[in-house]
Formats: sequence, structure tokens, C-alpha cells
Amino acid sequence: MATDNDPTTVPQHDAPRPRSERLRLLLVSNSTMHGGGYLEHCAAEMQAFLGSRKRILFVPYALHDHDAYLDKARPAFEAMGHELTSVHAHTDKVHAIDAADAVFVGGGNTFRLLAAMHHHGLIEAIRRRAYEGMPYMGSSAGTNVATLSIRTTNDMPIVRPPTFAALRLVPFQINPHYLDPDPASPHMGETREERIAQFHEEHDVPVLGLREGCMLRVEGRRMELRGTTAARLFRRGQAPEEHSPPCDLSFLLTQ
Repeated sequence: MATDNDPTTVPQHDAPRPRSERLRLLLVSNSTMHGGGYLEHCAAEMQAFLGSRKRILFVPYALHDHDAYLDKARPAFEAMGHELTSVHAHTDKVHAIDAADAVFVGGGNTFRLLAAMHHHGLIEAIRRRAYEGMPYMGSSAGTNVATLSIRTTNDMPIVRPPTFAALRLVPFQINPHYLDPDPASPHMGETREERIAQFHEEHDVPVLGLREGCMLRVEGRRMELRGTTAARLFRRGQAPEEHSPPCDLSFLLTQ
């Protein structure tokens, strides 16, 4: 029987979600578009989402060099008039979450990110603040950890988190950086669509493939697809669906 220590399991006692009327999320597929700068392609969405909030707390644990990652991310936020500090520089990391106006969780390796968030006690702290209305922004791995679990990440398991269960801010799975099959490619490995089909052989949970350039904005019980590219929705036993921005995807919040 699976236990809470089994990383293949989302513990059943973690399944219920608090009331979500105050949730504010911006879940971005990728932090950089080809030919552009860091977060440049989603800067307008970030500005609209963050508003006048000034103290943004960065969670850099998806990459190894936390100081270098902060140095990369800080200018993008400073250009919008926000102060970006990193949770890794705080002794009391839960207090830092409690004092922040908003949280940004950056991309990198999802397994390393989730393991560090559990190690530092950030999962429940961020989850609690998010359900209280604190804006949460994630990119790539930071988007993965906002979902039910990290089972649909593209990353290698370079470390072993205590569980695959994540923040559970939305009741479905996301596959960031979703790639369409290339019929001209000689590569014979599984396509992203085939890997998601394998996920659905084991789990009956929707998976939203976010192509690079698209993002989700959640305001309470409403969720919109934003950005410049379409998303592909996969559900067990059904044909995939294409959704082009801007469009309402709120129905996924009632899964």
C-alpha cells in the first residue's frame, strides 16, 4: 500500500481544497521566448497581475546557484517598480512568505524545486497565503508545483522529493513547454502527446499542455488562457482539444 512517504502518491488526506474565491495566480509556461529577454514576453501580464504590490519574494530553488538566479530575475521586476528578494537569503523562510506582497517561483528542475520547498517548509506556507489572496506567479517548474502534483513535468528526477504532491492550487495537471509532434523529425522517442497518454493510462486527471508563449491567469473561480500561443487539453478517453487565447478555461477549476 502506498504511503505519504511514497513519492508516486498524492496523499488522500491532502486532496480537499480550501475555498478558492481569493486565489490569484499567474502560471506561465516559460520564462524566456526565443529572441527575447527574461520574462519579457509576459511583462505586460505581470504588471497587470501584480499591480502596485512592491515586495515580491522569489523562490529560486529550481536552479543550483540561488544568488545568480536572483541576479538574473531582479532586473525584470525592478523595471516594473517592484523589489525582488529571495527566500534563500532569509533565516526564517516561513516568516518571509508571510511578509511578502506576492511570490514568484522560478523555473528550472521541478524535482529539485519541490524537494527544497518541502525541506524548508514552504509548501503549506505558500499554499495558505495563496488561499488568503496573496498573488502567486510561477514559470515552468514554478507552474508545475502550483498543480496537484509534478507527475507531468518534463524534468529528470535529479533529486527525490518526499512526495510528488505539490501546492494543489489548481485541480488539474500542467505540462509546460508543450511541444507538438514534428512529423519531419527522425527522432523515434515518445512525443509529448504520447507521454501524456501514458499518464492517462494511470490517472484520470486533465492535463493542460501549455505551449511556450501562453499562460493562465486565475482570479478566484475564473481562469483565462492568455498569451500568444494555444494550449492543448488532454483528458482520459477523449480527443485532445485546442484552446486559443484569450479564452475562458474556468471549467477546469471544477474538476
